[in-house]
Amino acid sequence: METGLDCIPCLFRQTLDAARRVSNDPALCERAVREVAGWVRDADLRESPPLMAARLHRFLRELTGVADPYAAAKARDNALALSLLPELRVRLAAASDPFTLAVRLAIAGNLIDLGPKSDLSAEDVLCGVRRCEETPFSGDVASLCSAADGAREILYLADNAGEIVLDRFLIEALGADRVTVAVRGAPMINDATLDDARTAGLCDCVQVIDTGSDVPGIVVNACSADFQTRFARADLVIAKGQGNFETLNDAPRDICFLFKVKCPVIAAKVGLPLGTQALVWSRSGKKGADGT
Repeated sequence: METGLDCIPCLFRQTLDAARRVSNDPALCERAVREVAGWVRDADLRESPPLMAARLHRFLRELTGVADPYAAAKARDNALALSLLPELRVRLAAASDPFTLAVRLAIAGNLIDLGPKSDLSAEDVLCGVRRCEETPFSGDVASLCSAADGAREILYLADNAGEIVLDRFLIEALGADRVTVAVRGAPMINDATLDDARTAGLCDCVQVIDTGSDVPGIVVNACSADFQTRFARADLVIAKGQGNFETLNDAPRDICFLFKVKCPVIAAKVGLPLGTQALVWSRSGKKGADGT
């Protein structure tokens, strides 16, 4: 998926957000914006938004000298999501369709994304998760359930810190013994890394690997050889979040994307209103868009 003109303001917002997280020096923030402006002017918009974002944040890390500007935010969101686990387990136990609820909780967790929204509050997260069944939903959960039933190996591409805690319910529903979870290979915005997976408790119940890349999406040929092998051989790939969708929606294999529609560019791409919980199958694999 190419970078649209509407993605450009988001890149500048991310620049200011990341700079202000590590410095209150107006001169540094101005330098960051000016240098990014020059870089964006010459950028190749045929590249995907996550690849553009990766280059932006690598530059900001060099400029500020801070390897993970979002470390505090990730720790906060992991703790918030972990605090929800007891009440959500009770809710799942009482659900008439626990698999669908697990899917909805996983997608609700995708709200925790500091790429498109820098000022996400704890109240936003709590409301979004607790009211997940009231949120508009698009997609065929039965197609995912059917694909999972026939899969021996499932590769689950995680997205953000905090969100990864809520992924546990769906991973458990899929069968943790046949799921491998992949996280980012290095800090990038608030995307989940191995440290976040450990904090979420995932490493205690499922195999977790990293992609070998810091891109906030999946550029397959930029990932480790181990990841590429697992991606190719998995019977089912589930990809969380807009970044994974932006980089993999044209991949030559079947992929089930789970994300909350959070920006106009993605809304236009998938033909769904902002705020929708989306379950979207890739259209370029052997199966159809509905997974059949």
